[in-house]
Amino acid sequence: MDLTTEEAEAVRRKLEMLRVEHRDLDEVIERVSHHQDLDDLQLRRLKRRKLLLKDQIALLESRLVPDIPA
Repeated sequence: MDLTTEEAEAVRRKLEMLRVEHRDLDEVIERVSHHQDLDDLQLRRLKRRKLLLKDQIALLESRLVPDIPA
Protein backbone atom coordinates (compact mmCIF):
# COMPACT_ATOMS: atom_id res chain seq x y z
CA MET A 1 0.00 0.00 0.00
CA ASP A 2 1.42 3.36 -1.03
CA LEU A 3 1.62 6.13 1.55
CA THR A 4 0.01 9.50 1.14
CA THR A 5 2.33 12.50 1.02
CA GLU A 6 1.45 13.34 4.62
CA GLU A 7 2.05 9.78 5.80
CA ALA A 8 5.40 9.62 4.00
CA GLU A 9 6.46 12.90 5.59
CA ALA A 10 5.46 11.63 9.04
CA VAL A 11 7.52 8.49 8.43
CA ARG A 12 10.52 10.60 7.36
CA ARG A 13 10.26 12.73 10.53
CA LYS A 14 10.06 9.61 12.71
CA LEU A 15 13.03 8.13 10.84
CA GLU A 16 15.12 11.21 11.51
CA MET A 17 14.27 11.09 15.23
CA LEU A 18 15.19 7.41 15.42
CA ARG A 19 18.45 7.97 13.53
CA VAL A 20 19.45 10.76 15.92
CA GLU A 21 18.68 8.56 18.93
CA HIS A 22 20.61 5.66 17.35
CA ARG A 23 23.62 7.91 16.71
CA ASP A 24 23.46 9.30 20.26
CA LEU A 25 23.28 5.80 21.73
CA ASP A 26 26.30 4.81 19.65
CA GLU A 27 28.29 7.66 21.21
CA VAL A 28 27.13 6.79 24.73
CA ILE A 29 28.02 3.11 24.25
CA GLU A 30 31.45 4.09 22.96
CA ARG A 31 32.14 6.30 25.99
CA VAL A 32 30.74 3.87 28.55
CA SER A 33 32.62 0.88 27.14
CA HIS A 34 36.00 2.52 27.93
CA HIS A 35 35.34 2.69 31.69
CA GLN A 36 36.75 0.04 34.00
CA ASP A 37 33.88 0.35 36.49
CA LEU A 38 31.37 -0.36 33.77
CA ASP A 39 27.94 -1.75 34.57
CA ASP A 40 27.61 -4.69 32.15
CA LEU A 41 23.84 -4.84 32.51
CA GLN A 42 23.47 -1.17 31.60
CA LEU A 43 25.75 -1.60 28.59
CA ARG A 44 23.75 -4.62 27.38
CA ARG A 45 20.53 -2.62 27.73
CA LEU A 46 21.98 0.25 25.72
CA LYS A 47 23.12 -2.13 22.98
CA ARG A 48 19.73 -3.87 22.95
CA ARG A 49 18.00 -0.47 22.61
CA LYS A 50 20.34 0.43 19.76
CA LEU A 51 19.47 -2.82 17.93
CA LEU A 52 15.75 -2.18 18.47
CA LEU A 53 16.16 1.29 16.96
CA LYS A 54 18.02 -0.20 13.99
CA ASP A 55 15.12 -2.61 13.39
CA GLN A 56 12.56 0.20 13.66
CA ILE A 57 14.58 2.30 11.20
CA ALA A 58 14.73 -0.57 8.71
CA LEU A 59 10.98 -1.15 9.01
CA LEU A 60 10.14 2.51 8.42
CA GLU A 61 12.59 2.75 5.51
CA SER A 62 10.86 -0.22 3.89
CA ARG A 63 7.52 1.61 4.18
CA LEU A 64 8.92 4.46 2.08
CA VAL A 65 9.77 2.12 -0.81
CA PRO A 66 6.80 1.89 -3.16
CA ASP A 67 5.29 -1.53 -3.81
CA ILE A 68 6.31 -3.00 -7.14
CA PRO A 69 3.67 -5.24 -8.74
CA ALA A 70 4.86 -8.77 -9.49
